Parts: sequence; structure tokens; C-alpha cells
Amino acid sequence: MKIGLISDTHKKTGRTKKAINMLLEKGAQFLIHAGDIGKREILDYMEGVPVPYVSVLGNNDKKLVGLNGSYSLFVQPHYFKAGNLNIKLMHHPWFLSPDADLIVFGHTHKFSAECRSDGVLYLNPGEACARNKPISEAVLLECFEERWEILHCQRHIKETEWQYNRLIFSPTPCRQKT
Repeated sequence: MKIGLISDTHKKTGRTKKAINMLLEKGAQFLIHAGDIGKREILDYMEGVPVPYVSVLGNNDKKLVGLNGSYSLFVQPHYFKAGNLNIKLMHHPWFLSPDADLIVFGHTHKFSAECRSDGVLYLNPGEACARNKPISEAVLLECFEERWEILHCQRHIKETEWQYNRLIFSPTPCRQKT
């Protein structure tokens, strides 16, 4: 299964749409937004994509709190399944206990991928909004029984092309492959 991940879009609708479209073009079968969405328009766009999605409220999403009945929008931590994968989704990295196969979080605006000795992958897709640096980020995660393949996607906001960096982890025992 290929999962597209974004976080911290902070009202940047154009950058968010570009990230989502790129993930869909790369074959994302499911989308995850790890909070700080910022605008209902972003939820509307995700609602219209041809794949299922899930999102959580971030600390800057107070105006969106009443919409969680109208969208696939939840409070954190939110537990769900995508295929055979148990996922815990949150905005703040407050609930990092290993109680799912995949732990997705945002808030820090920094991409990180760590597969710990417990076999759990902890993943932050970075910032799609390009607020802290002039780079919009997203992640395409491909899940296999024997490995996690992470495609860290980055686009300088003044450029149209995305740059990609691939990481591969073997869940058991969890170690990075080259």
C-alpha cells in the first residue's frame, strides 16, 4: 500500500494542492494529514480526491473544530487501519508510545523517520507550507511485509520540480537499509 503524508499546511492551499497532486501522481492510495490544516478549503480539496484520507486537528485548527463531523477529521490521537496497517495519527508528538505499526505526527515542521527496535515506524512528513524554510515537503510511504520504503519529497517553492530522497527500513529487526 502507498500512503501519502502531509502536515503543517497552515492555510497554504496552493502548496498543499501541489503536494497532494504529486503524491497522487506517484500512486498514493491513501492520504494522511497530520494537522495544522488551516483552511476548510484544504479539507474540501482532500474530500474531492479519488482516494480515502484521514486528518487530525492541530493546535492552529481552532476554526475547524466543528467540522469533524463533515470531514474525515479527528482529534488526536486518532487510531485507524489502512489495509493491514494499524496507524496512530496525531499533530503533537505527545503520544509516541509504540501502540501501532505506524506513528504519524507533525507540529515540528521537520521531516523525520525513525524505525525503533520495537519495529514501529515513527514518521513526520515535515512542512507542506514552507514556513520555516523555502521548501514544501511531503512523504510517500510504501508498506511491504519485509520493509518500509519512504520517499521524502521536497520542492523549493520557486521551482516546479520535486526532488526525492528514498529511505528504506526493515521493521524486524528495525534497521535502515542502504
